[in-house]
Amino acid sequence: MRVPAHSASGHRRTRTVIATAALLLPLLGAAPSGAQTSANGLQLAFASAAAEYHVPQSVLLGVSYLQSRWDAHAGAPSVTGGYGPMHLTDARTALAGAATHHGEGTEDARGDSARTPLLPTAEVPTPTELPARLKTLPKAAELTGLSAEELRSDPAANVAGGAALLADAQKDLGEPLSDDPADWYAAVARFSGADDTATAAAYANDVYDVIRTGEERTTDAGQQVALAPQPGLSPATAQLAETGLRTLDTGDTECPKSVSCEWIPAPYEEFGDNDYGNHDLGDRPASQSIKYIVVHDTEGAWDGVLNLVQDPTYVSWNYTLRSTDGHIAQHVKAKDVAWHAGNWYVNAKSIGLEHEGFLANPDAWYTEAMYRSSARLVKYLAKKYGIPLDRQHILGHDNVPGPTTSTVPGMHTDPGPYWDWRHYFALLGRPFKATAKKDSGVVTIRPDYATNQPEYTGCVTKDVPCAAHGSSEVRLYSGPGESYPLIKDIGRGTAPTTGVNDISSRVSTGQQYAVADRDGDWTAIWYLGQKAWFKNPAKGPTAVPASGQVITPKAGLKDIPVYGRAYPEASAYPAGVPAQAVSPLPYKVLENQKYVVGDKVPGEYYYAVTFTADSHKVVVGKDVYYEIQYGHRVAFVRAADVDVQPSR
Repeated sequence: MRVPAHSASGHRRTRTVIATAALLLPLLGAAPSGAQTSANGLQLAFASAAAEYHVPQSVLLGVSYLQSRWDAHAGAPSVTGGYGPMHLTDARTALAGAATHHGEGTEDARGDSARTPLLPTAEVPTPTELPARLKTLPKAAELTGLSAEELRSDPAANVAGGAALLADAQKDLGEPLSDDPADWYAAVARFSGADDTATAAAYANDVYDVIRTGEERTTDAGQQVALAPQPGLSPATAQLAETGLRTLDTGDTECPKSVSCEWIPAPYEEFGDNDYGNHDLGDRPASQSIKYIVVHDTEGAWDGVLNLVQDPTYVSWNYTLRSTDGHIAQHVKAKDVAWHAGNWYVNAKSIGLEHEGFLANPDAWYTEAMYRSSARLVKYLAKKYGIPLDRQHILGHDNVPGPTTSTVPGMHTDPGPYWDWRHYFALLGRPFKATAKKDSGVVTIRPDYATNQPEYTGCVTKDVPCAAHGSSEVRLYSGPGESYPLIKDIGRGTAPTTGVNDISSRVSTGQQYAVADRDGDWTAIWYLGQKAWFKNPAKGPTAVPASGQVITPKAGLKDIPVYGRAYPEASAYPAGVPAQAVSPLPYKVLENQKYVVGDKVPGEYYYAVTFTADSHKVVVGKDVYYEIQYGHRVAFVRAADVDVQPSR
């Protein structure tokens, strides 16, 4: 952790904070037993700030947990320029014009070979005026007299800044600085930075849920922080009327009641020479099932990205989630098909979620508010459409296969190695656990996010190492040791690297693979037709034993083809619908190799190439496929080519 440059007044305030915290130590009934003062410093800072600004300590801890899970991130900003445990925002530099990931590279977001590739280019416009939710750090500096640098880099100062903001909101609302946390509901809602009642209420409800249930964890800086549960706490929710916030136009949104959601539609418009955008009308799930949810990051800021999705000449996705408070905008109905994943088969059977953030910025981090809001939306959608909550169905954009050989190198790699899949699935109520005995035939990848820090390069400058950061991904080698070459992905056509966007030799948390071999602290899995090794020591394992079904080529077959889409056979297409090629990718499953099964699906193609929907048809064939975890991305094999067996 960096030591901030304090002014004289800053030194005096720091000494006051420490002295006050020391006096309050006996009051910290929630503090972990046996904790040393050095590891208790942040807990003491919460106590001190609560006392100095007359904010209930439980409210301060609850708000901070929803902002950052009490992590300081070594003074690095979040994806929206938020700093420290309280996520105080100073977003002037964080929002400097980035290009959205749908508007760069060679991936055709629509991914339909029946149509001309759609390769839009666009810059996310930089807002001329930042909203108040992105300027809370300067306001905290005014209220506390602390410098912006202190508020960014000193966790204790940051907590004091958050307490000052809460107290200021309480006073502005005409409410007393009460000792009762129930009296702070409106101030917590205001702290969210939301400009509407639904988002502010969803945020405040989450904070009070945290207070009721309690939390305890060791932060990224080794600080032990705890919040004792208050199960009977009932906040004064009627205070929300005092905030003066606007009412959202929820339209006909498809969201759970536990999140805030507004309708900002992606346009379905015809233009140019028989062209239209930016999605296709459908009738899901009546016409075809929805099998996948695809997690993306925006590579741009909230307001600019919303401008893009409302452009009929651009592409589309179903939902966008805001980092500061978890607010959701829906753009495309679940019945319709958005253009987001780069693979038409996956698009036609998925829902796409864009999360405000940046893949190649390891210092940037996502708020707990956004993770929780996203998890609630995914649980709602999964239940509504019967989507299994596992990594074969909840995909990252980086797990979507190229539909054809030529598309493989250009497929996108978001949300990238810094998305915390382990925490995300814990929020989904499906934590990754060992489900088999030691030496099982299948493993689930599950490193410790904070301590798993493989080196990546190219975040800022090509070949230059990125800042050290926790990661969901584990690196693969061609032998049991880091001196062996990295695993090569023949589909990419280039030598593997440690580049942040190079997924050739990486597996991700929650993915499951068949075990091929073991050697001491190293485990080999079948991956892209090869035996791929990763470090998996008994002390600090990066994978846990699992069970499940695996496929292997039928007896007598030396190898079988691998596909990027599960399309029907040519004879299944009716008159007027051109047959789509069942073209294999440049990969094989060799005899005796095994890959974990994700799903069994019929060959299916959604023909939708016209603005009017009268010619749209869902073609279903007799050929059946298995989805498998083949490499970093999923893939498909024909059921006729394989045997399915339980893992040993």
